[in-house]
Amino acid sequence: MKRPTIIDIARAVGVSKAAVSYALNGRGGVSQETRDRILDVAADMGWRASSAARALSSDRAATVGVVLARSPEVLRTEPFFMQVVAGLEQTLSAHGFSLQLALASDPGTELETYRQWWAERRVDGVLLTDLRVDDPRPALLRELRIPAVFFGTERPMAGIPVLWVDEHDIADSAIGHLTDLGHNRIGHVQGPGQLRHTARRERELRRAAAERTGVTLLRDHGDYTEGGGVAATARLLDTARPPTAIIYDNDVMAVASVARAAELGVRVPADVSVLAWDDSMLCRVVHPAITAFSHDVGAAAARAALMLLELIETGVADDSRLQPRELITRESTAVAPVFG
Repeated sequence: MKRPTIIDIARAVGVSKAAVSYALNGRGGVSQETRDRILDVAADMGWRASSAARALSSDRAATVGVVLARSPEVLRTEPFFMQVVAGLEQTLSAHGFSLQLALASDPGTELETYRQWWAERRVDGVLLTDLRVDDPRPALLRELRIPAVFFGTERPMAGIPVLWVDEHDIADSAIGHLTDLGHNRIGHVQGPGQLRHTARRERELRRAAAERTGVTLLRDHGDYTEGGGVAATARLLDTARPPTAIIYDNDVMAVASVARAAELGVRVPADVSVLAWDDSMLCRVVHPAITAFSHDVGAAAARAALMLLELIETGVADDSRLQPRELITRESTAVAPVFG
């Protein structure tokens, strides 16, 4: 008779593979009622844990690692990362895991951190963000066989589960909102050029602009910092025919530009409308409040954590899609100015 697997038990009980693994290994993360039901079904099916699986479970660090490879200024000012950390920590602690953070000033340091963590068995898996152009991390993770989940990619990745995002509709909403207000010269202050999502957003915005008659998209690079966003805004406004609306790749650059609009010689939204790709408390408290795309970063991080825990416990995890963002209209976008 074929020995039942964790997948067989999960199907019979109607729970996830990770829940079955938690119950069979005596770990937290499931209610006592669910645990008892799983154990009863497993016993009826003749479940016996292999010696290799028992050894692997007892050898775990019960820790998940995240390497933050952004500049100190970005980490200090951008709410996104703290929301990610909060979502991860809340979910991991509920399942008996802790979170280990490391800062890396360059890609080489980040790669070495993964090697060291895995060699010393300091983590059971890692979660990654910000897929880069010619990114060496996926190949290294596959080589080391580290359980890993990528957060915010565009498409599936060979051998690594991903929490993916479709920004096609976001670009349509952004361009549609601004063109409905009469804007046909739209600026785009981008994030760092080495990030895949920077190129992806530009591509989607250009597509959305091209689908509307007479719309021109102007771009300039920021670096997700206050200074970088303001400098890019100044360059866009200094062109012969400046944009009447600007889309920013993050909240920090948008907020800094609104806060320093007087220095830039413009009024928001009378002269230029402002829209941010990421919403946060910063967008709500600045004056005027900024139109932005809202999404629950903490919930997305929690989903990524559950995917990684399932991968650690069972060896497999399915890809998942980030929830669509919602455009929250505020005072920073208005009808385009009419020039005489």
